[in-house]
Amino acid sequence: MTSPTSGAEQPAPYGTGPVPQAKTAGRIRIHHLQQAKDEGRRFAMLTAYEQYAAEIFDEAGIEVLLIGDSASNNVYGNETSLPVTVDELLPLCRAVSRSAKRAFILADLPFGSYEVSAAQAVETSVRFLKEGGAHAVKMEGGAFYADTVRAVVQAGVPVMAHIGFTPQSEHSLGGYRVQGRGDDARRLIEDAKALEAAGAFAVLMEMVPADVAASVDAALRVPTVGIGAGSSTTGQVLVWQDMAGLRGGKMARFVKQYADLRTILGTAAREYAADVRGGTFPGSEHSF
Repeated sequence: MTSPTSGAEQPAPYGTGPVPQAKTAGRIRIHHLQQAKDEGRRFAMLTAYEQYAAEIFDEAGIEVLLIGDSASNNVYGNETSLPVTVDELLPLCRAVSRSAKRAFILADLPFGSYEVSAAQAVETSVRFLKEGGAHAVKMEGGAFYADTVRAVVQAGVPVMAHIGFTPQSEHSLGGYRVQGRGDDARRLIEDAKALEAAGAFAVLMEMVPADVAASVDAALRVPTVGIGAGSSTTGQVLVWQDMAGLRGGKMARFVKQYADLRTILGTAAREYAADVRGGTFPGSEHSF
């Protein structure tokens, strides 16, 4: 999952307040997410890459925290998600898993870490649980990867599948383009069903027409998660820097900003610099 800027529109207005959520004692588990689907409830998912965001989102009741390959262009400064590696994501995963006490921790399998073979996918997935402290992994790709998903699940690693626009395939898909239109809608449904049959505990859909996403959700027993896929999915996910207005530039159409942290932090930094240059910080109250 990425944080795209191309083909973008202005963000929606900021949110106005919290909505009550179902109470769950202790750690969120896969069966809690399944219960949400079964009972017609929704759950929230955000990316997280370090301690403080993980703590804040966990305390806010976000059910799923994703250590996304979007760290590539939201932490490491790359233009896309493609360059980030397993070894770069694992420390971020450890920070999040150590900091969140309640949320379900999900890690992306980055580009190049699972495509070679099912054995490679199993090895990478095990590393994210064993070394990173994740509870599950997310894997991009349709029915072609069903056998790979099956192998990872059989190895004891839960898998969330990711279909629709798959950012790791942006070059073969022709860039950031909506998927599942017209005749491709049926293929998307078949992909989702094949991945569910392979053992995926949930299916994420990115940049998919809302009516198609609703059809996929209706065709599956497992929960669905949407990003730019309408409101019929069980869960919704956003890159946290987009959600909180930290990243500059235009936002994708599906992003809603709930804060303007870029302005807040910029103002704080300018005020700090002015105090230092003017000799008013540190004052006597800050000295020993």
